[in-house]
Amino acid sequence: MNFTEGEYIYINKPYRMTSFGALAFVRTRVSRRIGVRRVKIGHAGTLDPLATGVLILCTGKKTKEIERLQLDTKEYTATLQLGATTPSYDMEHPVDQTYPTAHITRELVDRVLTHFVGDIQQVPPEYSACKIGGDRAYDLMRQGKGVELTAKTVHIDDISVTAFDADTMQLSIRVVCGKGTYIRSLARDIGRALDSGAYLTALCRTRVGNVSIEDCITIDDFPDWLSRQEIEKAKQ
Repeated sequence: MNFTEGEYIYINKPYRMTSFGALAFVRTRVSRRIGVRRVKIGHAGTLDPLATGVLILCTGKKTKEIERLQLDTKEYTATLQLGATTPSYDMEHPVDQTYPTAHITRELVDRVLTHFVGDIQQVPPEYSACKIGGDRAYDLMRQGKGVELTAKTVHIDDISVTAFDADTMQLSIRVVCGKGTYIRSLARDIGRALDSGAYLTALCRTRVGNVSIEDCITIDDFPDWLSRQEIEKAKQ
């Protein structure tokens, strides 16, 4: 492998690690292995800290492919808690409001989900990396400043129910979507469409383009994987 010329590394990002944290972990070890101070590396699409799954890292000249890779179709599995919301639409923040759920049935869920297939308008989460006047929205929110984000068009190819528990009001779905889709916003909007609320309790990106989670290396296994690769040393 020649990490300076360019390689793809497929990582299964763990829970509570940032995408940059995973990148930094890999960069440190690759740089040390090939004998350079800092190998060039980037990732093709951020995952939230509370999400797991496919994170494509590109090294060297392969970083030129990042923009193209970001356009690839993505697949997620997600679990939603119906009947409540949090400020971030996931478990980063505690529940701030609860809603009725007695009226929610599997039939209603199936009917509502059809409205989210195709091109839809979606407002990003306030706790997101979207920029407002040069500042990240999540930074402004953490400073106690309210933010207003505008809706953008995103494309969802398919949503299917993988599990629904009417007792706990937990809904698990599989989502196939295009660039820029926020699954946290999707959870929020599904909750509203059900005349209730919803937030994510689990999120995993299972595929990016042709790369599936089965192709990925865990952070724990990465050092051993790297030690077993035939490496072309960087030219001094």
